[in-house]
Amino acid sequence: MASMKCTKCGAPVEFDTGDKFVKCSYCSSQIFIDRSGAGFYYALPFSVQENDAVGIFRRWAGGSTKAKDLDKLAQISSLKKQYFPVYMFKRDVNGMEQVYIEPAASTTLPGLHNLKVPGGDLKVFDDKFNTNGAEMIKIDIEMAPYLSNLPGAPKEQALVYFPIWRLDYVFEQKTYVVVVSASSGEVFSGEFPPRSSGAYIAVAGLGFVAFLAEGLLAIVSPFLAIGLMAVTVVGVFAASNYVARRM
Repeated sequence: MASMKCTKCGAPVEFDTGDKFVKCSYCSSQIFIDRSGAGFYYALPFSVQENDAVGIFRRWAGGSTKAKDLDKLAQISSLKKQYFPVYMFKRDVNGMEQVYIEPAASTTLPGLHNLKVPGGDLKVFDDKFNTNGAEMIKIDIEMAPYLSNLPGAPKEQALVYFPIWRLDYVFEQKTYVVVVSASSGEVFSGEFPPRSSGAYIAVAGLGFVAFLAEGLLAIVSPFLAIGLMAVTVVGVFAASNYVARRM
């Protein structure tokens, strides 16, 4: 049996060398253990519920860079409530506290390297914490490899289970994945169906040709050219507005 001091109350805590988690018998704190040391073991509650997550996705899908009517035509094929594990490192860098977040599980899901953990919302993860049926993603990345690349001096290290909604949707027979942070409502996406730029290019091209012709006409008839340019400006604006609304 190995022994260490509880990171919360300082009491001695015994554990086997292969243990990843141990509970302090004095203050009941749950402690995460790996080869590099120990830290607190936290979880964030779900602030964004299922219906809200779907609404957030629909609003995101209606953005100007997304395919036309993606918000209406995207068919949600799967919505999973999950806890994704991350390591949170607090470091003293030149007298200032910096927080670094790194994944504790292998993943191809988008955005999980950019999660932000709100410190005030952290809850101690123990047998009293209610996961409300969320799937717990298995830890398969050790903390130790991250430690050698972090700047400054260590202040705290912790394992945090971060709440997410994984949403799979189908558009034009292709499946895409987004992650909705169940803490902040932020949407993370890798690949998504983009809005076609062909119509915008066509409007810009026609406007350029029209202005070029009117510039040549100005050599012969300046007043006529100015009038036509005014008409062209209005036409380009109207066409761009139509494309933005309809295509």
